[in-house]
Amino acid sequence: MRDPTSGDGAVQVAAKQARLKQFLKDKKGVTAIEFAIVALPFFMFTFGVIGIGLHFFTQNALEHGVGSAARKIRTGQAQKGATTVAEFKQMVKQEAGQTIDINKLQVHMQEGDQWTEITPTSCLDAAGEQTAGTGNPTDAVGDHSGGAGKVVMVTVCYEWEMAKVLPFLDFGQAANGAGVIQASTTFRTEPYE
Repeated sequence: MRDPTSGDGAVQVAAKQARLKQFLKDKKGVTAIEFAIVALPFFMFTFGVIGIGLHFFTQNALEHGVGSAARKIRTGQAQKGATTVAEFKQMVKQEAGQTIDINKLQVHMQEGDQWTEITPTSCLDAAGEQTAGTGNPTDAVGDHSGGAGKVVMVTVCYEWEMAKVLPFLDFGQAANGAGVIQASTTFRTEPYE
């Protein structure tokens, strides 16, 4: 066996040590390695902020739409004008903005003489399916909201498809993976009659 410190063996060991020192001093590619370490948390945070922002934007738009459209019921304009449930949904969409898909909206209306007679409506049934709205699209809003001086609760449920495609977030409560955004308003109608 050869002694590594003599002759050719010593040169080879010295060359290996020199290459190792050179490799350890080399700073090329450090940025790529650092980015690879930070990339996943960075993208998770970025998509999380975007997803939560979109959710709050849609929630706020829907609440504005429901509040503005329900004002027509509160003042009696919808009842006197024989507004249908389909037209009411269209009013919600117009007030909420272009991001709302009218085909994903369900409107629930309840009326009573006292506040205690109103029970909030769930947007999802036990199977995770969106519950059907109040009445038929051709029904008059007045059939479900009563007359003057009634307590009315209007709840709009919106199936938010964006929840299916947002990575790292679990906004989907529905059986099909979509999120459900709910906006409600409760009021006593004015004495318009």
